[in-house]
Amino acid sequence: MAKRTYIKYFLYSIGLLCLGSCHKILDQEPIDSTYDNVYWKSAKDCESGLAGAYSLLRASLTYKTNSYYMYGDGVAQAYFTIQYNGDGLEAIQTGDFTGNYNVTSLGNWSRFYQTIAMCNTILYKVPLVSDSLLTDEDDPEEFKNNIIGQAYFIRAYTYFMLTRVWGDVPIENNYYSNPIDAPELPRSPKTDVMKQVEDDCHEAMALLKWGYDNITDKAVTANKGSAYALLAHLYLWRATMSDVSTDVPIASDVQNADTTIDAILKSGQYTFADTASYAKMFIGQSSESIFEIGMSEDNQEGSYSGFGLDFLPTQYLATAGSNPRFYVVKSYLSDHFGYGGNWVWDEAAWQWDWVADYDTADVRFRDNFANVTQDHPVCLKYSNVVYRGPNNTEPYLSNSMILFRLSDIQLLKAETSIYKNDLTTAINVINDMRTRRGANPGTLIDAGTSKDDVMYQYILERGKELYLEGQIFWDLLRTREYNNFASWLGETRFKKEGFYWPIDPTLFNDNINLTQTSYWRGKL
Repeated sequence: MAKRTYIKYFLYSIGLLCLGSCHKILDQEPIDSTYDNVYWKSAKDCESGLAGAYSLLRASLTYKTNSYYMYGDGVAQAYFTIQYNGDGLEAIQTGDFTGNYNVTSLGNWSRFYQTIAMCNTILYKVPLVSDSLLTDEDDPEEFKNNIIGQAYFIRAYTYFMLTRVWGDVPIENNYYSNPIDAPELPRSPKTDVMKQVEDDCHEAMALLKWGYDNITDKAVTANKGSAYALLAHLYLWRATMSDVSTDVPIASDVQNADTTIDAILKSGQYTFADTASYAKMFIGQSSESIFEIGMSEDNQEGSYSGFGLDFLPTQYLATAGSNPRFYVVKSYLSDHFGYGGNWVWDEAAWQWDWVADYDTADVRFRDNFANVTQDHPVCLKYSNVVYRGPNNTEPYLSNSMILFRLSDIQLLKAETSIYKNDLTTAINVINDMRTRRGANPGTLIDAGTSKDDVMYQYILERGKELYLEGQIFWDLLRTREYNNFASWLGETRFKKEGFYWPIDPTLFNDNINLTQTSYWRGKL
């Protein structure tokens, strides 16, 4: 990593505020490695360092336009629409990542390496803290293992995001007391990056417990289940995306994913949210949640620029206009929740239009969407708004960013089953999810359905269950269903890995060993 850029990674954390929560680990002041002679002298220092890593992870995922959702949902095109407002963000929905705003924000990976640098500091410093300094801890070794395990998880998750977005990326796992000494590293092959994620997950799994000593830490700090969930996603990504010239997944990775998924499902640590509490799941820390970025306004963690706010018109957000920048694509609703319908005469267009009826019995349709007959349907999944400030006029979104939850992992079981040609299990998993969410029995998949149709139904089910949870685009790539929902990504571009992002050209100023993403060479 570039010397000047690496310095910024550390300097950045000086100004970070702590996450402001009541959670034991997160309720600490993030520290900067610049003050080595002052910090790393107590349990509180270790917790503060970890708080800094979580704060940096949150900053990297909520950066600018809530980059987590732009990478995982926005580019998928067929799920929601980004309207023009002058910055050119909407261009990503046509596969154009070259706009100046998009390249310098979404194309810049510096924020992710800030997170990794903090994790590297923790992994170097915490093992050196003498047990004699941890007088407040009953078991100093267990305390340090927990801190180190979480740092391994955060680093693993960060590398996983990096390789899904850019493919080949630099691997920097060393701690430097003097950042000037940090080398300028080239991009490592994506297979090496994925192996790094796998190794870090195994380190985290060995050090972390399934449960939590403090219930307020549930899901907002990593545990063994978080590492298992990340590893399951890693195996499926590697199985299908290591070599995009073939549609045949790597059998060993599919099997590893299946085994990892089973470990989570059999752990007994997570339970499905019932229909009555479905909407509460997205406020945070539900029985389903495996790992999430806490954004509860109860702890002053709400977001003033939260992703969900851009979907809400005046009737749901006092400070919004009647035409929010984001809205649900009507074809998404008909494709995923359409159930029957009628031909209706359109007088203005002088033609008959098919108007779908919706499966209103499905709680995911009933609770998540409004204004469905209007031109710009509304998503209410993230609409838990709390007002602050003078006269309570400043809206803050109090919905957590859920990265892994039980329904996600349960559905991955269907994907591994399809790859293994066990269509009966896949169908049962999909039908169970539909039944669990109250869907009309007529939407259930029949036994004997072809493999291609089961895969299509699977991707529809992921689109229903995980709508706007940062998963959709990655699902489309893994399953090769992108042609149905991201028209800009044809097979030719896919084979050239044209789904990866370019890197911000300004990064070349600090690192002469970097090269541009192959698809984008000569296009910027």
